[in-house]
Amino acid sequence: MKKIFFSVSLMLTFIVSHAQKDFQGMAVYESKTSTSDFKSQISGNRDITPEMQKNIEERMKKMFEKTFILNFDKQASIYKEEEKLDAPGQGGGMRMMSSMMGGGGTYYKNVKDKSYAVDKEFMGKEFLIKDSLTTYKWKMEGETRQIGGYTCYKATAVIPASKTDFRNFRPKKEEDKKAEEKKAEEAKAADGKAKPTSFFDELDMPKEITITAWYTTDIPVNQGPEGYWGLPGLILEVNDGKTTILCSKIVLNPKDKAEIKAPNNGKVISQKDYDETIIKKMEEFRSMNQGQGGRGGMQMRMGR
Repeated sequence: MKKIFFSVSLMLTFIVSHAQKDFQGMAVYESKTSTSDFKSQISGNRDITPEMQKNIEERMKKMFEKTFILNFDKQASIYKEEEKLDAPGQGGGMRMMSSMMGGGGTYYKNVKDKSYAVDKEFMGKEFLIKDSLTTYKWKMEGETRQIGGYTCYKATAVIPASKTDFRNFRPKKEEDKKAEEKKAEEAKAADGKAKPTSFFDELDMPKEITITAWYTTDIPVNQGPEGYWGLPGLILEVNDGKTTILCSKIVLNPKDKAEIKAPNNGKVISQKDYDETIIKKMEEFRSMNQGQGGRGGMQMRMGR
């Protein structure tokens, strides 16, 4: 009897461990970033015709509205933008902006060893960012709601705003611009030197942002879109005030399994060094545009 009990227990253990190993899921996410503040800047510019405004808004929609696929198992996940053909004239510049707005490349997360890897292309050069996952200090809010038939729970966290994520940028208010221009003129009058300007001087960047996430314990995996993780269930929605990433479809144990592995192309770099490189190149890009009357700056390439 003991032998039979032991055999049955061993069999159940094998079945459970095998099921966990083979478990996989696929989730589709729609990412939308509000462009209302940029649209108000465009509509207030007398030099922009209605036709130009329509063209700009269409391009902004393509940049700020994206679809992503998350393939996940109990330990790791890959998050990629849904592949679409580039429209004519939307090559390198659009890809560069896409990489600064969460798109481009493969985002690999391993929640077991708390690491991530993501390949990014910026101005003709490929990077492979490898670093530790952000530790979110999630606060459970006690609220619930339904998303796609799943009961979801609310959690919030406050994180520093990334300077290389264009979705965090806000146009500066006109009164703030005038106040800073006045300070710069006063400083120049005092020491006779003009203060060097920065690419970010024309934009407003919050120091930190509040993340609101909705997760479901019905799918007990420590995963979510982009770099979000750390909750006792799959994150189905994330909002930071400007950007909302919402799950629109879930398939558990799909017939065709995805290969969940880290990308390996590009120059290996940490997130901090990558951010510093991007900021430096954006400053160079801005200086080149100023020096050439706003033309030719896009021809700049990263040094090898």
